[in-house]
Amino acid sequence: MDHHPGEQSPEPAPPGDTGAVAASGVEDAPGAASGAGDVSGGLPDVAPQLRGLRRRRGLTLEAAAQRAGLSPAHLSRLETGRRQPSLPMLLALARTYGTTVSELLGEVPPERDPVIRAGRAEAVEADGWTYRPAGGAGRAMQALRVHVPYATSADIVRVHPGEEWIHVLEGRVRLALGDAVHVLDPGDGAHFDSLTPHRIGAATRGGAELLFVHTLMQSPVAELCLGGGARHRR
Repeated sequence: MDHHPGEQSPEPAPPGDTGAVAASGVEDAPGAASGAGDVSGGLPDVAPQLRGLRRRRGLTLEAAAQRAGLSPAHLSRLETGRRQPSLPMLLALARTYGTTVSELLGEVPPERDPVIRAGRAEAVEADGWTYRPAGGAGRAMQALRVHVPYATSADIVRVHPGEEWIHVLEGRVRLALGDAVHVLDPGDGAHFDSLTPHRIGAATRGGAELLFVHTLMQSPVAELCLGGGARHRR
């Protein structure tokens, strides 16, 4: 097998190799070599997908394994088909590569409608924010039309991978980026790295309307920006 610089060559599993434990609880569990905890049977061969996705993301074996909470040796075995990943591992690797489990399994997604009709954009509320999809589902770039509530001192400061772009439609928006605070009027916008600690809230009591675009580098979960609280349809 060919290897990229910085990659660790595949090696047999040493006795008792338990790998590294991820913060999410994903681990190279004892007994995996005998099939315990693995997804097997009807699981497609994911080795080429795992190897190809990692290389397209420009990650070495060591870097990808660290992000997914696995040992490099274990990830190498997954990429060479010598071990099948468990479902938690698939989820961790999908987050690491900014994709879905379906893509890891080689499933072809249905053709997406490129047109988003206004009347079909159902409003969703999360942590006081009300938002409507302004782009297609299941894509790395999320586009939303958002109603932002009035900013308070209790608003959460967020830090996560990706980039964000906002454009104010109505009202005024208070944007805190690191130690700086900006007030944006209608027609103003901002584009920033979302690893910078940031907080967005309306500067007007009635809230504000804005267009919000977020490009996810690792995770396709919208709650990264919109909060992890309970969501309900309106």
